[in-house]
Amino acid sequence: KLTYELLSRAETTGVFQLESDGMKRYLKELKPTQFEDIIAMVALYRPGPIELIPDYIAGKHGRKKVTYLHPKLEPILADTYGIAVYQEQVLQIAREIAGFSLGEADILRKAVGKKIKKLLMEQEMKFISGAVKNGVSRAIATKIFRFIEPFAEYGFNRAHATCYAKIAYQTAYLKSHYPQEYMAALLTSEQNNLEKLAVAIAECERMGIAVLPPDINESFVDFGVVRDTQNIRFGLAAIKNVGVGVAEAIVAERKKGPFKNLADFLLRLGPKNLNKKVIEALTKAGALDKFGERNEILASMENILKFLSSSGKKSSARQMGLFKTAEIQVRNLELTPIEPATKKQKLSWEKEFLGMYVSEHPLKGIEETLLALASPIGELNGHSSGAKVKVAGIITAISKILTRSNEPMLFATVEDTSARTEVLVFPKVFKKDSLVWQVDNIVLVEGRTNTKDGALKIIAEQAKELAVQQTIVKEPAELASFSESQPTSREPKLTITLNKEAKKNDLLKIKKILLDFPGEIPVWLRIPLNHGSDFREVKTKTKVCADKIMLEKLEDIVGQGKIVLAQ
Repeated sequence: KLTYELLSRAETTGVFQLESDGMKRYLKELKPTQFEDIIAMVALYRPGPIELIPDYIAGKHGRKKVTYLHPKLEPILADTYGIAVYQEQVLQIAREIAGFSLGEADILRKAVGKKIKKLLMEQEMKFISGAVKNGVSRAIATKIFRFIEPFAEYGFNRAHATCYAKIAYQTAYLKSHYPQEYMAALLTSEQNNLEKLAVAIAECERMGIAVLPPDINESFVDFGVVRDTQNIRFGLAAIKNVGVGVAEAIVAERKKGPFKNLADFLLRLGPKNLNKKVIEALTKAGALDKFGERNEILASMENILKFLSSSGKKSSARQMGLFKTAEIQVRNLELTPIEPATKKQKLSWEKEFLGMYVSEHPLKGIEETLLALASPIGELNGHSSGAKVKVAGIITAISKILTRSNEPMLFATVEDTSARTEVLVFPKVFKKDSLVWQVDNIVLVEGRTNTKDGALKIIAEQAKELAVQQTIVKEPAELASFSESQPTSREPKLTITLNKEAKKNDLLKIKKILLDFPGEIPVWLRIPLNHGSDFREVKTKTKVCADKIMLEKLEDIVGQGKIVLAQ
């Protein structure tokens, strides 16, 4: 029951064969209740006739009457609501209607599938002739042949589809019954693909499962579930410069008991497993946070390495029996006092050593403001090559090269909270906006999509750094705005006051309406703060015309009195 409920809600990210956006849309409509539904969906969606999926769904829910060209087709097509889905059905139709042997039916399947004109004509004549001998009229026999003819181009072997569907069901079962364990396994399987890993982490967030940075006393080698909290921790092996061998040694030693402090950790692992590079990586990734502030540990590295070296000598002495009767008294290391690492620095280290932001995204709290200016990067895949787009996000990586004419150009990675994309910055654009292109800058990029190499990229036409000011209030929430010049009283403008409960989907609807009415009037958003009746005004890059229909559509979303057009 839980499995089919999960499938009916289309919560299938990470479920084999069922995680594409298109498949999710159809699963919501289908609401599968039996294994046969999964087999059919796998066969119909890929490589099958996707346009027939609505007919299958309508047939299942009784919204469409299922009819058959001949009564003999009913037992063959009943399970798929009158639609030919599998290759085996073609073979059965050929046998039942035209009296073909299995070998002859397979020849028909190949002839239709390969579109061999001469052979196809021969098979059509043979099929119709056999059908007439079996009491089927020539007209109906011709219609039946026309019915199966296009199918052979995409027909999926049912046995093949069943194998796929079995794995799809098994993964859906595991996700619905053991969500934390399944998602931890999924994260481990995707840890070398940052794009897929980000999608899986976002799915964990949707499911209410926290994915936390690594911890020396809670993390396993790979992603794992913490028994007490049911949170998922990053695996130690996922930390850059740590490696599987060191991670395994840490986990094995921890089975003897948790590490009490930094000195205990250093003494038990010793110089055989630890060195400066490993300790720095563990520190910057946050794995040693229980033992001290990150900057203090890094500033104390010289003392730490001396202690580590001496621990190796103590270990050798212990092995020689000099400490048989007494347990070594472990004193904690005194760390060098220093200014704590800033949130920005910690996030930067996470990005460097884990490949992504984990504890918090640097754009957290300003997503809605970015959404007012640009499209989410995660929605770009629906655009065709050459489409004009705007994206806003943080630059996380830059690669600079020289063209044949010895001019600099860039490959920049820009990401928002939904996804990341590569931006190509050619020399002309780079010269114009060179100061914009720096790691950690938050930018607004206008350009065109490019899918030449299979992966979607953006070719930048212009870019602007966004100066973000975050207003942190007493409540656990953040709001942000972009520094813009305030409008003069004479400047015409359209002001939209958002509700406190406004959702991301509302902003997307508002943006779509505004884009449908282009003009010269600038649009301002009044965003409510989390205290009192204060608002922060944000000027968007969108300009509209004065149109009654547009105003009515906007009022339908935000309510009456929330739209002000001053001219």
